[in-house]
Amino acid sequence: MEHLRWGTPDRLRSLLCELVSWKSMTLTDGEREFPGKVQAKLQGLKYFQENPDLLGLYEADLGRRFLAGLYKCDREEQDTIVLLSHFDTVNTEEYGDLEEYAYLPEELTKLLLNRMGELDGEALNDLLSGEYLFGRGTMDMKMGLAMHMGLLEKATVEKWPINLLLLTVPDEEVNSSGMRAAVTKLLELKDKHNLTYKLFLNGEPVFTQEPGDRSFYVYSGSIGKIMPSALFYGKETHVGEPLSGITAPFIASFLTQRMEWNLTLQEMMNGETTPLPVTLQQKDLRMEYSVQTPYRTAALYNVFLMKRTADEIMEIFETVAIDAAEACNQAYKEVCLKHSVQPVGEVRVLRYEDLQTHATRKFGLDFVEEIKSQVQAMPNWDDREKSIRIADSLMIECQELAPAIVLLYAPPYYPAVNSSDDDLVKRCVQFVRDIGQRRFNLPVKQVHYFNGISDLSYVNYHDEGEGWTAFKANTPVWGSSYCIPFDAMTQLCAPVLNVGPFGKDAHKRTERLHIKNSFEEVPYLVENMIKMIIKSMCQSVH
Repeated sequence: MEHLRWGTPDRLRSLLCELVSWKSMTLTDGEREFPGKVQAKLQGLKYFQENPDLLGLYEADLGRRFLAGLYKCDREEQDTIVLLSHFDTVNTEEYGDLEEYAYLPEELTKLLLNRMGELDGEALNDLLSGEYLFGRGTMDMKMGLAMHMGLLEKATVEKWPINLLLLTVPDEEVNSSGMRAAVTKLLELKDKHNLTYKLFLNGEPVFTQEPGDRSFYVYSGSIGKIMPSALFYGKETHVGEPLSGITAPFIASFLTQRMEWNLTLQEMMNGETTPLPVTLQQKDLRMEYSVQTPYRTAALYNVFLMKRTADEIMEIFETVAIDAAEACNQAYKEVCLKHSVQPVGEVRVLRYEDLQTHATRKFGLDFVEEIKSQVQAMPNWDDREKSIRIADSLMIECQELAPAIVLLYAPPYYPAVNSSDDDLVKRCVQFVRDIGQRRFNLPVKQVHYFNGISDLSYVNYHDEGEGWTAFKANTPVWGSSYCIPFDAMTQLCAPVLNVGPFGKDAHKRTERLHIKNSFEEVPYLVENMIKMIIKSMCQSVH
């Protein structure tokens, strides 16, 4: 039998360390180069040397690419499991003078033994235990990719009677542009090779539910995330005549206070609850200091989802904003009355789609599109900044609408996805639970929504109506620098499951991976779970 390059815990560990050493922070040259290096590794496998057309790189955006490698079993088998991962990481500034070692797990772990005073209690205990490997990307999520590469290799050598499609993408940490681009490629590969997607299996890591938690979790869904945002447009004045205008921060304070930790925007399903909404950003839009009062500010609010659609969130957001505007107007009127000053107007609430319609009627569609183009041409603004600036530019031309709160969406949007009621997923969860306990004495628990946000959001999309249209209509950058292939996502209708390695402190200086769980337990669990699926498929045929 052909030699397995990654078939032992030690070889898998070496593969992980090599993957981690390839720096791939989001929006860097390393991220652009990474999939080519993975392709080169996979090209060393005999299977892809004989079938080079089944391994390819495909365009995402900004010069970034995703990799798809298909193992197609010899017989005319259609059933296919998609092994999904991402290869970008967050930055490493928090490592300080150890930053050059952040991508060298073996070296970093040894060096930290001489820096024990810099670690907190749990991280220090884990370091001293010798059970963990430290480093950026070890947990989130290059171990998932390494495990999938090992599974793919083993399938090609042992000739498993099922198709495996390894898909690894960039940009999960920011906008998931890699996965959004991969959706259409998944459909193309499905048609080209006559595949039937049976399961989307992600390898995102296990997140502890509380400090000291050692339970191992499998996730039968992934939480959603959306960012309702607001442009606050007041009336400018000189600070010496404050009541001749109304400041945007004053208006914003009423909405932000009502959005922060708002219980009406929290969901509960299967005993699990979404984190409360919080403000991710609130800022003045002026580029410089002056004694003109700030009359244009913006805020971005983070809302997690389980069942709600973009349309439902916008309805709630609008209700909260109307209440905030009423309270703002009342407080403002009382101040004006006390000082015998005529108010400059009442704060109104409008959606971005209403602002765009007003501007189009006033100036014409070409004028509005030119404003969007000018904003899109700004190279240093990301999609969030561009979203706010497009709304701001339109309001500058439509000041008859001021003072106002303009409601909009800023990217990214991750729809929630859940397969807890799917029969195959139920069998997989029970299998992992049973074999984990029996073979490793590993307590395996099910979580219905992976709370770390994942690329699984872009498959198996369900929407009984058109709940996404509110997002499309109220996202200023929609169709130019940001879009989501909702229609295509509905065609990727296989269930989802996440089984990944145990680790701690993703995105922190102390990010680390549990060695035994990652290189022995989880690969065994996932391999045998896939073989269980194969066996059940064969039984159903006969």
